[in-house]
Amino acid sequence: MKHQMNSELVRIYEFREMKIPTTHKPDLLYPELSFKIVGILFNVDNELGPGHKEKYYENAVATALRTSGLQYKQQLYVPLQYNGNVVGKYFLDFLVEEKIVLELKQGDSFSKKNIDQTLSYLKANKLQLGIIAQFTSQGVKYKRIVNLDS
Repeated sequence: MKHQMNSELVRIYEFREMKIPTTHKPDLLYPELSFKIVGILFNVDNELGPGHKEKYYENAVATALRTSGLQYKQQLYVPLQYNGNVVGKYFLDFLVEEKIVLELKQGDSFSKKNIDQTLSYLKANKLQLGIIAQFTSQGVKYKRIVNLDS
């Protein structure tokens, strides 16, 4: 019952806080799309709760993206090339609307390794924005990662 009440409070808070601001920083990348993605992440976390495998969160996010009508690619293979030769490969959790890399993680803290990994994905694909979603025991947290070299 306590978890249900907390989830309900989170939903109420989320509903009140999820309004798209009419004014935002002019340099904020893809504010409306980012807002939709983050809303999906919170909805998945509210529904599933903590403690699941990363793959289960990924499946739920894919379902929510599909339902929302956003275009996405899941587990997208991206070769890393040097002088026309493939020297490595990446698999993006999601590429949303051909603009935002969305990486999902499970655990209680962000790691430098995951931030660097997302930045590498952005650079390899000449994209500007990535979102790392961390599903924690305290709820979902996220970070926006910006590729300043693009």
